[in-house]
Amino acid sequence: MTTLKQTLAGAPTARLTYVGIVGFAAAVAAASQIAIPLPFTPVPITLQPMLVVLAGLWLGPAAGVASMVLYLAAGASGLPVFTPLGAPGIARFLGPTGGYLIAYPVAALVAGLVGRRVHTLGGRWVAATLGMVAIYAGGIAQLTILDGSVVIAIAQGVTPFAALDLVKAFVAAAISGPRIIRQHG
Repeated sequence: MTTLKQTLAGAPTARLTYVGIVGFAAAVAAASQIAIPLPFTPVPITLQPMLVVLAGLWLGPAAGVASMVLYLAAGASGLPVFTPLGAPGIARFLGPTGGYLIAYPVAALVAGLVGRRVHTLGGRWVAATLGMVAIYAGGIAQLTILDGSVVIAIAQGVTPFAALDLVKAFVAAAISGPRIIRQHG
């Protein structure tokens, strides 16, 4: 049985994948530190969704998911990687942004699966947008549980962010063209 360290030592692509996984988890953590609160919603504006879908586009589905699971595990353990607004640690998953967070691995998976099949900017934009839709699905689900209303959940968790997130998806698609790591699995 080989250890992860032995596997990574023998394969440059595996080492690069490992660096990408850790790097994107760290990038999402850094992006979370700049959060713009809005007075009419418990959900702040951040660059996190853009980096989540970019992880899927750039690293591929498996490594993209791994990077988001690493990010969530770091936050759940109490490391200060979530936005400064809200409960610390694992309690964050029970609050208004918990559904978005829990959807991050799914969003990276969706963006990665669709993104590896397309080779145009428009196709990557669709992949990133579908990843954003996965994040919204998690957010709407959690906000609906907390507020008791899908209408309120959409008004607070989608409407204020949709146009900006389309721009974020486009930016992710534009910078994901020359992928560093190609996942084939």
